[in-house]
Amino acid sequence: MATSRAERLQIMLTDEELRVLDDWRFERRMPSRAAAVRELLKRGLAVEGFKQADSHEKSGSFGILDEAAETS
Repeated sequence: MATSRAERLQIMLTDEELRVLDDWRFERRMPSRAAAVRELLKRGLAVEGFKQADSHEKSGSFGILDEAAETS
């Protein structure tokens, strides 16, 4: 089942960044720039150690909020 996308994110890219994005996208036969950006975000976050959010998880589960700071 397809995931609903209710949020829109607009970004500005340089000509060079757009060229690299398009080259990456076409080499992998991605259907759109948006799909390529989503895939790159997912891969980048995975490399940094962030897991994918389940619908009921809190931001604290992802190391975004420091638990020690919350208790002070």
